[in-house]
Amino acid sequence: MTNQTAPEPGEGEAARIVIPSGGANQVRVRAYNERLVLSLVRSHEALSKAEIARASGLSAQTVSVIMRALEKDGLLLKGEPVRGKVGQPSVPMSLNPEGVFAFGLKIGRRSADMILIDFVGGVRARLRRIYAYPMPDEILAFVKESLASLEASMGKLQLSRLAGLGVAAPFELWNWADHVGAPAGEMDAWRGFDLRSEIQAITAYPVYLQNDATSACGAELMFGHGKAYTDYVYYFVGTFIGGGIVLNSSVFTGRTGTAGAIGPLPVRDETGKTRQLIDVASIFVLENLMKERGIDSRPLWYSASGWTDWGEPLDRWISSSAEALAQAIIAAASIVDFPAAIIDGGFPDWVRTRLVAATKTAIQRYDLQGIIVPDIIEGKVGDQARAIGAASLPLFARYLTDQTVLFKELSSAEGD
Repeated sequence: MTNQTAPEPGEGEAARIVIPSGGANQVRVRAYNERLVLSLVRSHEALSKAEIARASGLSAQTVSVIMRALEKDGLLLKGEPVRGKVGQPSVPMSLNPEGVFAFGLKIGRRSADMILIDFVGGVRARLRRIYAYPMPDEILAFVKESLASLEASMGKLQLSRLAGLGVAAPFELWNWADHVGAPAGEMDAWRGFDLRSEIQAITAYPVYLQNDATSACGAELMFGHGKAYTDYVYYFVGTFIGGGIVLNSSVFTGRTGTAGAIGPLPVRDETGKTRQLIDVASIFVLENLMKERGIDSRPLWYSASGWTDWGEPLDRWISSSAEALAQAIIAAASIVDFPAAIIDGGFPDWVRTRLVAATKTAIQRYDLQGIIVPDIIEGKVGDQARAIGAASLPLFARYLTDQTVLFKELSSAEGD
């Protein structure tokens, strides 16, 4: 995944975040072959030395040396031996969830989340801040408070294994300020604000920055349907809808990092008027529908579990959003022959299920001549995809490697 990265920490910073164990620096940037081995194991969940040697092209001796080092550093766990018909038993190795940790910060238009994940993507802790609209000072204060709170909950060994802080945020946060009710000019404070540098200034952890929808797409690639589809177009329905593109098992960010943004895509709304997708299939549209009917819209932002069936406004929003998403999927499939279109968002699973079902129905009402309709499926990661994608940035930068090496076919297992 492409991201903007911090320089390696200096000596004073390293002293704070690195506690060597057995002479091993847990948060150093691993050598390429080590990263390759870790990436293969992560992708296939568990692999033997022989399987890794075949998949990577490394010699059996080199793989043995690397895996012993990774096991010593606490990054790999040895499984139970599996006996085959001939030869020595095969010993599968898997990632140690306790081997590495990372923080992930999601900055949204209505809320911010800070999470702690382990080496296999498990969310260990999460903190949330709700606001009417984001402002730089409030975000920086939340970062300080949440990092202090999460650090206090961790043990000394866990703290020594922190890889860094990833940040997922919309680019050009000042755009669409009127949609979230910000006073005129208020969010111009974000213009020229170097978010990564400002966060880096208040923490010793290396900070990595990526667009929020791209981060969500990366999370789906790492922890969702990435193994099932090497190419797909991804839609994340948040306060404002965003998306991403995966080609050849890698997130494609494009020349400016905004490839697959999809929000500005022109679609027709329920009245036949041409509008941008962001103005039809975004959660702020549902928020406005609820306000018009005197329904408290604040539960939209508390958490996905806070949603309930609000009846007519929710039904109408799902219907209009599905119609717009169907048009967006047709447009994407007309340009690239995507085998799948994945829909996820900041809502509960049952809303996602309804939205995907409605999109499948809506797309059949269009002229599909010359278009091979992709599989339209639900995202697997869920409402925390942006924060999880953010937290995966330090893991990729320091421990993992490019996605394209992860999907080589493995031949049948042999003894080690």
